[in-house]
Amino acid sequence: MNMKLRNIPFSPPDMSEAEVKLASEAILSGWITTGPKTKEFERQIAAYIGTNKAVCLNSATASMEMALRLIGLGPDDEVIVPAYTYTASASVTQHVGCKLVLVDSQPDCVEMDYDKLADAITERTKVICPVDLGGIVCDFDKVFAVVEGKRHLFRPANEIQKRIGRIIVAADDAHAFGAQWHGKMAGAIADFSSFSFHAVKNLTTAEGGALVWNLPFGEEPVKYDAWSTVPPIEGETWNAFLYRLSMLYSLHGQNKDALAKTQLGSWEYDVIGPWYKCNMTDIMAGIGLAQLSRYQGMLERRRQIIEVYDNALKDLPVAVLNHYGVDFAGSGHLYITRLLGRTDQERREVIVKMAERGIACNVHYKPLPMMTAYKALGFDIKDFPNAYHLFENEVTLPLHTRLMDEDVEYVISNYCEIIKEL
Repeated sequence: MNMKLRNIPFSPPDMSEAEVKLASEAILSGWITTGPKTKEFERQIAAYIGTNKAVCLNSATASMEMALRLIGLGPDDEVIVPAYTYTASASVTQHVGCKLVLVDSQPDCVEMDYDKLADAITERTKVICPVDLGGIVCDFDKVFAVVEGKRHLFRPANEIQKRIGRIIVAADDAHAFGAQWHGKMAGAIADFSSFSFHAVKNLTTAEGGALVWNLPFGEEPVKYDAWSTVPPIEGETWNAFLYRLSMLYSLHGQNKDALAKTQLGSWEYDVIGPWYKCNMTDIMAGIGLAQLSRYQGMLERRRQIIEVYDNALKDLPVAVLNHYGVDFAGSGHLYITRLLGRTDQERREVIVKMAERGIACNVHYKPLPMMTAYKALGFDIKDFPNAYHLFENEVTLPLHTRLMDEDVEYVISNYCEIIKEL
């Protein structure tokens, strides 16, 4: 066994006195649900990414569902999602009631196969959901090239779809907060992007997420559209309208939030639609504001750890993701490895041996067609061989900012030793 036995959890939250202070401020302020801290967190997220608005919600799943509802999807519409992802990327299609279409991965690459993506597009395709897996932004040049090549098939059903004028790209950026690609931040690339602030994410609010959009007509006035039962206010821009609609969708369709109702004489409100409940609280936002103030240092620490791991594995039969390059930088969220030429059973043995040395590993991801819910929708893993090949020998190592240098060395030296003994 390499060095004294340690206990290395997979992805614990990185908390400090700053998070305690801002969460405590919210708790002691007398206002703990959606309020001033949530609005400030939204403002800072939008400024960080470079978008006009950000909508903070209780999860990335709610954010992805919100995007589909803002786009105005119906039961005949199709949404294309990679088979190699977490269920949230796809399950939101079932919440909204549209059709899910899964696409296989590229051979030995976690991004979806862009030729197969093009083949999957029909006149019913309204949305493509690329996934920035592990915090590495996928090839949006290819995504948008496919979209442009299929523009003639697009059949808009409402005003926002007409204004976009092509298949809409709604990215699952759950892993990618802080990632950059071709001079743009993740969130300022796709039409809509959703981030996760779940407990295991780089930046966490315990539970939480955010939706942003990047629409060239965002500051133009919106006209009434029958797709939404909410008429625009005179002179309201698309950015303001989509934000207001998101607030209504996230709080039961109620036209005043709880804070507004507390103002003297402001008890009365209306319910515009029988909608949903997925707002963020000020306690969560307080934690998020503290995390955001520390985030650049957290990203730098993740990069340091990745460089140590990469250097140790470079001469071994192990494939890893390329997190950093000349014109891109991932968020360093997951350290995904693949044991080349090894079987599922051998991968499982490696994970057990790492656990025996106190090191918690994980697997990202078991493809959706292998899951009961997606089998029930008619998907079969035999139709997604590349996704299965990515899964069968994958091991994800601990990567988080609570790892000390000695922990990093313990993890990677033991992993290398176990691999060499296979």
